[in-house]
Amino acid sequence: MSYYDKVYQVTRSIPRGRVSTYGAIADFLALGSARMVGYALNHSHMMDDIPAHRVVNRIGELSGRHQFVTPTYMQEMLEKEGVIIKKDKVVEFSNLFWHPGEDLKQEDFE
Repeated sequence: MSYYDKVYQVTRSIPRGRVSTYGAIADFLALGSARMVGYALNHSHMMDDIPAHRVVNRIGELSGRHQFVTPTYMQEMLEKEGVIIKKDKVVEFSNLFWHPGEDLKQEDFE
């Protein structure tokens, strides 16, 4: 499985209405960096089964919003899932944050 495939598999696991971060995904995979996760997700926008809109930066900002079809797409998708966004940032980020280690097993990605 390639690094991008691993990033996509973790991203598919983020529960609806929750968000994760580039760094949390990178840390869980123990490969690469938050930036590399961002690069992988930038290549996923044409794949309907990868909810890249659920991945934000370490303080809950929609830093990847300009990589989507429109700059508001990421916010629109999150709001459809019940996530409140104000000034391009997830409200109650700490309550909505999902770490891959909550539900996934590290050995499934080795």
